[in-house]
Amino acid sequence: MTTPHPAHAPEHPHVAILRAIYADLSRFPEYAADDIVLHRADRRAEDPPVCRGIDAVLAHEQALVRLTAHTLTMDVSHIAATDHFGAVLGVLRATHPRPFAMPFCGLWRFADGRVVEHWENAYDPAALQDLFARPTPPKASA
Repeated sequence: MTTPHPAHAPEHPHVAILRAIYADLSRFPEYAADDIVLHRADRRAEDPPVCRGIDAVLAHEQALVRLTAHTLTMDVSHIAATDHFGAVLGVLRATHPRPFAMPFCGLWRFADGRVVEHWENAYDPAALQDLFARPTPPKASA
């Protein structure tokens, strides 16, 4: 069953929160619960990397920014949110370690107006992981 919405309904407050986070990751702590859970884009079914707590989530996000030499941007095309969930569609871009652009869909769960859970979803998680993998030095021949 769907509920009709007025054509000019006011923007949900969670849309503004998500817009602020994607515009400036340093503002994340303003909106996140201390015990937030982040499901990383490079998760696998057999070994899902999860960050627990605001400090771990911030460390993960800051590492991504550093790995791109501060060239990481998230070009948001759509944001939808309700009292309980939010979804953000866009393109992840950077010019370092090499130029790339990848569609993403960030899913968010809210409780009491705070972000309590986030799922990073990249179009090609393996390619994203490969982008950030450190090259293996060649083995010395004997």
